[in-house]
Amino acid sequence: MERIAHRNPPEGPSWVATFDRRFFDGADPFTRIGAGAIGGKAQGLALIRERILARLSPQPFDGIEVVVPTLAVIATDRFDAFVERNGLRELALSEEPDDRKAHAFQRAELPAELAGDLRALALQLRTPLAVRSSSLLEDALDHPFAGVYATKMIPNNQHDADTRFRRLAEAVKFVWASTFFREALAYARSVGVDPAGEKMAVILQEIVGRRRGERFHPDVSGVARSYNYYPTGHAKPGDGVVNLAYGLGKTIVDGGTAWTYSPAYPQAPPPYNSLRDLLRQTQTAFWTVHMGAPPAWDPVRETEYMRQLPVTAAEDDDALRFLVSTYDAGADRLVPGMGVDGPRLLDFARLLKFDEVPLNALLRRLLRLAEEEVGAAVELEFAMTLDPREALPARLGLLQVRPMAVSEEAVEVTEEDLRRPNAVVTAGFVLGNGARDDVRDVVYLKPQRFSADATPAIAAELEPFNRALLEAGRPYLLIGFGRWGSSEPWLGVPVQWSQISGARAIVEATLPQMSPDLSQGSHFFHNLIGSRVLYLCVPHEGSGRGRIDWEWLDGLPAVGETEHVRHVRTPTALRLRVDGRRGRGMVLRDA
Repeated sequence: MERIAHRNPPEGPSWVATFDRRFFDGADPFTRIGAGAIGGKAQGLALIRERILARLSPQPFDGIEVVVPTLAVIATDRFDAFVERNGLRELALSEEPDDRKAHAFQRAELPAELAGDLRALALQLRTPLAVRSSSLLEDALDHPFAGVYATKMIPNNQHDADTRFRRLAEAVKFVWASTFFREALAYARSVGVDPAGEKMAVILQEIVGRRRGERFHPDVSGVARSYNYYPTGHAKPGDGVVNLAYGLGKTIVDGGTAWTYSPAYPQAPPPYNSLRDLLRQTQTAFWTVHMGAPPAWDPVRETEYMRQLPVTAAEDDDALRFLVSTYDAGADRLVPGMGVDGPRLLDFARLLKFDEVPLNALLRRLLRLAEEEVGAAVELEFAMTLDPREALPARLGLLQVRPMAVSEEAVEVTEEDLRRPNAVVTAGFVLGNGARDDVRDVVYLKPQRFSADATPAIAAELEPFNRALLEAGRPYLLIGFGRWGSSEPWLGVPVQWSQISGARAIVEATLPQMSPDLSQGSHFFHNLIGSRVLYLCVPHEGSGRGRIDWEWLDGLPAVGETEHVRHVRTPTALRLRVDGRRGRGMVLRDA
């Protein structure tokens, strides 16, 4: 993050307190353990505290406390000491499976100086904690590494401090190990970064949320971006876009179903044909930290202390009435709140349409301030709790700020271009901006064989094609259905970046039975754009917003083929053009 790095040296801003276990009482809002760098994510949090919140006038947002949740950062010198003293580097940089690396890191000893500091933390803190990565490379504009490394949520509610210390140490080791997991190594290499030079700081941060029985989570999680790649209606790209979800933000950043709206038009109806269509696209599950009986011990599983539950399990949550509307089938209308029986829709109407909490105005102001400080389009992650009786007072915690890569490269795709007879793909929705003339390989999913049930198998089938093309140094075009990288298989193919890392252009097509909102809120897609991968979205037949020439693709001889995937090679290079300013893209073959 160029401007952040300019303002704050790698070891962090001077006002960050150095952790001292002799005096620590859990009240310092931002402390550093060690003398090394604090990493990109922590520097972003420092920027929020030092520059953005200092400029935020509270008057228009009375009733909302805006904070950076209390955190301590384990600096990179502690990471270096751990890896070197335990002789882990050779294994870490190898191609050994992730679980072997994770177990090796768990068996290794913490540096004594760090173990003492973590024990002091465990003695004082009893609130649930997010143990988060903050590598040197995270949140850089040219290779953001968003979501590539692990975050582990821990309840931190055990009665004895020794158990709390052990669980905290396990989480730190797991995040350190994730620096060298297959996904991280593949992403680093795909953007031309040597993984051997990566260093990992770790953030220990309170989770914004409330306890409800055995659950702990925020009422609202969100991602707000100052640039919208897919504006609809009257919205413009510069108006930005916001995704909201109930529960932890994992729903959004993993590509799950969330509520999406333009902050310039928070009351605008979503682009669905009917209320029944809208109900089919609503959030139905949420993530929470499990505060009950400890689960089976599994320190190398990221979600060890997390649960994904149906939204119906939260019916007893008083705050939910501020977030949902209820479908009145008799009147065929939505009624804000939970005053009537019927299916619930998480549309956040009382916050956005009736402005009972000035969340949208606050987000617009924060986005403007962040853009001014970073000097680029930005993405903010946040979480908020509401008063369960009156909604206000509320508390909004800012969890991350990162720059967005919005290319200004001059590429023009006209409406006439979209009607060219030699177009293999045309699209009226795109991500990114740019041109390529070096792609001859196309890997695509067979439309006639595709089904939502098969998406996990499809992800596995893609990996050998990707590996072979990477080894041959051949960039390729990838074409498939639904959301690439979604954690929910019924929304698309749940690939990891390492399974498609050689693709230089990706097409996301929809089908009548699989037509989720277009992707842009997840970590997967932030990295996609940061890596300058061109992205085209083609709604299914009849939409008038794009097409794919399946007949031409099927007519090419197969280089390789599986049950669901086909690899073909074109006689001459394809011409790929994505015009991000006008939201159009095309892939042309020779006429």
